[in-house]
Amino acid sequence: MSREQQAVQQARKAFLTGRSKPLDYRIKQLQNLKRFIKEKTTDINNAMRNDLHKTANATQLFEILGLEGEINLAVSKLTEWAAPRPVNKNLLTIADDVYIQPEPLGVVLIIGAWNYPIAVTLQPLVGAIAAGNAAVVKPSEVSSHTAKVMELLPLYLDPEMYQVVTGGVPETQELLKQRFDHIFYTGNSTVGKLVMEAAARHLTPVTLELGGKSPCYIDKNCDIRIACRRITWGKYMNCGQTCIAPDYVLCESSIQDKVINEIQKCIQEFYTNDPKSFADYGRIINQRHFKRIMALLEDSTVAIGGDSDESECYIAPTVLRDVTSGSKVMQEEIFGPILPIITVNGLNEAIQFINEREKPLALYVFSPSKKVIKQMISETSSGAIVANDCLVHFTISDLPFGGIGNSGTGCYHGKYSFDQLSHLRSCLIKKLNMEGVNQMRYPPHTTKKLRWARILLLKQVNLARWRQVAQVAMLAALAAFVGQSRCFMVNGRMSCRFSRTDAPPSDERYDKRGCLVLMFRDVTALELRSVPLF
Repeated sequence: MSREQQAVQQARKAFLTGRSKPLDYRIKQLQNLKRFIKEKTTDINNAMRNDLHKTANATQLFEILGLEGEINLAVSKLTEWAAPRPVNKNLLTIADDVYIQPEPLGVVLIIGAWNYPIAVTLQPLVGAIAAGNAAVVKPSEVSSHTAKVMELLPLYLDPEMYQVVTGGVPETQELLKQRFDHIFYTGNSTVGKLVMEAAARHLTPVTLELGGKSPCYIDKNCDIRIACRRITWGKYMNCGQTCIAPDYVLCESSIQDKVINEIQKCIQEFYTNDPKSFADYGRIINQRHFKRIMALLEDSTVAIGGDSDESECYIAPTVLRDVTSGSKVMQEEIFGPILPIITVNGLNEAIQFINEREKPLALYVFSPSKKVIKQMISETSSGAIVANDCLVHFTISDLPFGGIGNSGTGCYHGKYSFDQLSHLRSCLIKKLNMEGVNQMRYPPHTTKKLRWARILLLKQVNLARWRQVAQVAMLAALAAFVGQSRCFMVNGRMSCRFSRTDAPPSDERYDKRGCLVLMFRDVTALELRSVPLF
């Protein structure tokens, strides 16, 4: 039996014990994961420096902070996320318990990427743990130093439930032969197709976080200085090795020179006149990718940068001008510090250019016009769209992060990670009475039964509305008993004020104006409380 088979079998055996189902267990594992990243901060920083030339501060800012936020959110919200979720009923099921119960899927395979090896590997693990799954984690072998640090995870987590398998392509291929209950892959679309093909043999669902050529349209009427500042940051962070980095710029020819000049100013401001010696400018992950990126420059005009050093895997921040759709740099995702500029005749041509290509993971538009932004939203499709900034949607846990079509399938972050790695189980709990109501579904199927079926099955019941009606009815009855009344809403709850002139001002049920205040939390619970009117 291979090491990969053993890891999967051990994880499944641990999962079948049921010990990952209690929420206390999951919270403890999440807290241990947080302890891992805190206690291994120095090891992580050193590994990231060796793999991607990232400084300790950059590692904390772009890898660790988001991960800590995901852990904190999952710990604080887990009880809410894992609770049964009530749904609307029809008249046929009004007396039944009808709800959705999230439950663990089983054993999840997480295949990480090398460009942000901590964030994009361990953030899915947060969702897997929160949802109560076992997991096998396969760090990318390309970021080898970081993968070595991740081998220490079982020292902090349940070592049987959470396995780490390191290695290269053969190990990944062997893992993909095994049966999982979900596969979460972050990487490129070429490998993504292979992952989906392998998963299909077991009918295993997948989440594919891929990439693509994310376009960036600059409206000639926007503040080009600010737009270029944000684009420069988004493009050259991590040496351009970011799946949601702006891949190319679309703008009118009249502003191309100004865009180039502003980007050049920003490069000098961010990375000095010598980015090669600047601590916060990264390196290409290896020489294979270095050669691939440099080959993309062959038939284009360099406007900024273009310098390189293969021995250090260094490529300067580079801008290409007057690029055409047929240029080599436009045939694949760049994933490096090269920014092509393509000129178009306005918004409509930019939208046409975008729509003629695969749907991107992200789409950026810089414009002061809400009309322009709305048109870009309504007439294009992408995993996400951001107006007047780059990348920052990744930091918002309440936004689902994921692609569409060639840029991926499925999403994660926050509650979306929990739901993506859970089975949302439909539950209907009936009683063995009221059999008369069921007569309409039993043969013979008469016209009268069909009429009743139409009423009982198609009429939705809004229980919240019925509760409000019941509250008003109860308040009306109390008003008839006590005297004049006034009803209103306070903090989303139905309240009612009853005049009672003979009440002593000191009575705690009455306010200083001698008015009785009743607040209903629900139909069955009644609380007396003095509240202000409006």
